[in-house]
Amino acid sequence: MNELPEAINCKGAPASFANERYGPHERNTFDIWLADAVEPTPLVIYIHGGGFVGGDKSRYYDSEDWGRLLDAGISVASINYRFMNEPPYGILGSMNDSKRCLQYIKRQAKRYNIDKKRIACCGGSAGAGTSLWLAFSADMADAENDDPVLRESTRIACAAAFSTQSTYDILQWPGLLHFPPYEGEEQLLSIARVFGFKSAEGIDVYAQKQIRSELDFLAKMSSDAPPFFVFNHYEGGIPANEDELHHHPLHAKALKDRADDVGAEAFVYAPALGIANPSGKDVVEFFIEKLRPKPAEIIR
Repeated sequence: MNELPEAINCKGAPASFANERYGPHERNTFDIWLADAVEPTPLVIYIHGGGFVGGDKSRYYDSEDWGRLLDAGISVASINYRFMNEPPYGILGSMNDSKRCLQYIKRQAKRYNIDKKRIACCGGSAGAGTSLWLAFSADMADAENDDPVLRESTRIACAAAFSTQSTYDILQWPGLLHFPPYEGEEQLLSIARVFGFKSAEGIDVYAQKQIRSELDFLAKMSSDAPPFFVFNHYEGGIPANEDELHHHPLHAKALKDRADDVGAEAFVYAPALGIANPSGKDVVEFFIEKLRPKPAEIIR
């Protein structure tokens, strides 16, 4: 087994708690840096990318944004989760691990001095889509569950997504990105695996309404969705490879269009398409605005 990277951020500060366990899988771990504060602090949870088949919580250790957030009194966590090629298979298993981590931290809010009502999720690519899935889904708390962690609310205060996908109902991508519908054994097998099937044999992926609906966070977005931030640096045009397809700026446009339609608050930047938020805020400024208590909210 490879030695785990030491959890040290860009300022040379070690994690307040490293390799904390939130579930039974070997990758159910997270690191957390706590802001120096007496009162419970907001928290930003970073979820790494990697196509749900790779990546690690060390991805953001050197992020300068972390230093700015901690200086602003906002704590930071970075998490691992199981990959989609492991039981129960499919990206929903990966995302449910991130959901459990969020719920675990809420359950342990006193230990980490976290204000559970001021938690955000953030990430790139797979971590971005997971953050938006958590943001736009109805509360997934299971009040009757024997596991107290799963009884915690999954609602978050806001989310941020970099190079995100617009939905994990991948069968919608041809319409959103303007390319021919999926066909052929290899393409349909890839989609079947995303949906949680080991094989595409005998599977009509288009007929999988339940899993498609669960993965369609674009459709889940509503007027009461928490504020969200999106940044996409890709050039656009006709995708030349899988990377450009998965991270095309039209994904950002689809999210902005949906937010405009339902009245959700969105800060979207996709320079290649001429999309920018009038505020000009970067992601740290966004988090400070949405997570720091406003004067009227402070109990005197």
